[in-house]
Amino acid sequence: MDPITLELFRHRFAGVAEEMGITLRRTGYSPNIKERLDFSCALFDGAGRMIAQAAHIPAHLGAMPASVQTILARFPVWEPGDVVIVNDPFEGGNHLPDITMISPVFAAGRPAQTGDRPDFFVASRAHHADVGGMSPGSLPLSSEIYQEGIIIPPLKLYKAGALDGDLLRLILRNVRTPDERRGDLAAQRAAAGVGERRLQELVAAHGCDLMMGYAAHLRAYSERLTRAAIAAWPDGVYRFEDVLEWVEDGRVAFVPIRVAAQIAGDEVTFDFSGTAGVMHGSLNAVIAIAQSACYYVVRCLVGDDVPMNEGCFAPVHVAAPGNCVVNALPPAAVAGGNVETSQRITDVVLGALAQALPDRIPAAGQGTMNNLTIGGQRADGTPYAYYETIAGGMGASAQGDGLSGVQVHMTNTLNTPIEALEMAFPLRLVRYALRTGSGGAGRQRGGDGIVREYLFSAPATVTMLSERRAVAPWGLAGGAPGAAGRNLLIYGDGREEELPSKFTRRLAPGDRLRIETPGGGGWGAADPA
Repeated sequence: MDPITLELFRHRFAGVAEEMGITLRRTGYSPNIKERLDFSCALFDGAGRMIAQAAHIPAHLGAMPASVQTILARFPVWEPGDVVIVNDPFEGGNHLPDITMISPVFAAGRPAQTGDRPDFFVASRAHHADVGGMSPGSLPLSSEIYQEGIIIPPLKLYKAGALDGDLLRLILRNVRTPDERRGDLAAQRAAAGVGERRLQELVAAHGCDLMMGYAAHLRAYSERLTRAAIAAWPDGVYRFEDVLEWVEDGRVAFVPIRVAAQIAGDEVTFDFSGTAGVMHGSLNAVIAIAQSACYYVVRCLVGDDVPMNEGCFAPVHVAAPGNCVVNALPPAAVAGGNVETSQRITDVVLGALAQALPDRIPAAGQGTMNNLTIGGQRADGTPYAYYETIAGGMGASAQGDGLSGVQVHMTNTLNTPIEALEMAFPLRLVRYALRTGSGGAGRQRGGDGIVREYLFSAPATVTMLSERRAVAPWGLAGGAPGAAGRNLLIYGDGREEELPSKFTRRLAPGDRLRIETPGGGGWGAADPA
């Protein structure tokens, strides 16, 4: 292994994944993809081991490899031009709006004989703004997965380059915005085509054997660096717990998530024994989400110099009881698990590791993605469905104050620009500002949340999945908690109604919805005045 060549291949592989992402953004049809960048792209070898993932969505870290492994077991025979589509959370997905497309890459363009394994795979996962279900945006207050949208098991949407038109029609007939879905699915296929061409160009320039050899070297290199970082952490078992907020009959019920982080030599195990069982609500998460959150935290602590691939995960182990809220089994509702429970898993893992690494772990950030889905009809009668997450405060740390008005931890998406939002949908943004003073006090202050207020000009169905409305983000080392979030409905006649963390409402023209997101926790006791 030549270290210079290793670094070159690191960036070559990552560059392919990044170019796939650029293609997906530029050809995407919906604001959720072209503006918010709610997608991830990755490369895998022929055995389904991740070679590189672009710096996109942390929640996809563990789930993308799970999808590829599931699909490889399902399809033993591949041809050039095949494209497999899947969104089933219990077949390698995470929640139904995230649709994954996976394509084989043969280095020589075609297999030598039928049944040959592809040399590589390229994959993209994109959040589609609507996949059907009981409310627009497909993030409902559901009690079973069948209410959340169309469930797509691993199926070949393209076979040897030929589109399965019947399958596409079936998918589009079950969504509210078929033209938008058709465009976004085409964008994902375009991204796969770019990935395939770039990998074949690399093979032509360097040879397949050399590329596969350096893919293996990169995995081994990442594993060595990750193990070395973990070995520097103090051995021990560190426990922490936090809660989710579920609203039932107007009352808040708290759902505990508990973790024991065991550091032993150069490995770490996160055991979620004692976590609440699967719930009658949509906050359940499949095990791939728990893995993604744990991988994300370790990845943050290991540092940016470690190439992102399968080797990063080898020293990290995740255990959870079957059919608990972080390891749900069918037919559990899981729409909110990917977006909200992933944030709380991250918080409890950080809280546990803060006991081992007090100067490296930040206080709790806003702890929610503030998922807002809006659907209805435009003035010309065409349907629309819109989804966005809203930024908040980052937790402070020993290194400094938390940032204000940023996406925290598992989301990593952009905001939708006001101009793009108002141009595409029948609503206006009448206020978009920092929520001054919402960050927790301390030696280092938590970041402030956001105030985002929408004015509706047409009837709309609005669903909100948010957290940290009843339990504020915690501080560390004596720092104060950040301010809890708040959801407020202002009727057209001026009446105000405070809404819970999760709700579905039918709003009328002239109504306003104000979302005040949580601030981050403070770090360290504040100096006396």
